[in-house]
Amino acid sequence: MSARANILARIRTRQGKAVTPRASERETVAREIAARAAGPRPGMPADLQARFIERARNLATTVDELPDLQALPRAVATYLQAQSLQPSAVCWPAFADLDWAAQGLSVEARPAMANDLVGITGVFCAIAETGTLMMCSGSDNHAVTSLLPETHIAVVPRRRIVSGMEEGWALLRAELGAMPRAVNFVSGPSRTADIEQTVTLGAHGPYRVHVLLLS
Repeated sequence: MSARANILARIRTRQGKAVTPRASERETVAREIAARAAGPRPGMPADLQARFIERARNLATTVDELPDLQALPRAVATYLQAQSLQPSAVCWPAFADLDWAAQGLSVEARPAMANDLVGITGVFCAIAETGTLMMCSGSDNHAVTSLLPETHIAVVPRRRIVSGMEEGWALLRAELGAMPRAVNFVSGPSRTADIEQTVTLGAHGPYRVHVLLLS
């Protein structure tokens, strides 16, 4: 954050402006954003959850349902067993107090490291139009936990499913005010076709993305 602030401060200084934007500048920008006419958008069904599930599955994301947060350890254990994966993971601190051990799981609440194969996270919101997860980094929302492990398990509350990117950014401005250090969009497992136009999963991130929809 300090590096970005320094760069922006130097730009503003060269423009003859104060280092910190004045309230009048912020108000002008807010008015411009609010007044800008929206571009054409595809129609969206009333059932955003069904649209999100459809689009997510088209991207090779697997989706299951979660009746409540206390059921998360069992759901994770079931998924890992079905995938023949080891019963260990790292998670965001929000899930640290769940009874993982009762399901035979070893789960640590810390940022992922190179040898961690499964990462369990929440999301900021989910985009129904594209089946995408919107992730905002923070001190308790470690970006590496969704990007570094081979398997990413994401808990998505149904109430956090929005229509499109526009609603996602509007929600960010309304709830966070300032931009986080990073905003990442996850649309299924990482893939590339750079080599001989052959699609390869897991090239720049997880091989698997599994969504648990939370009531």
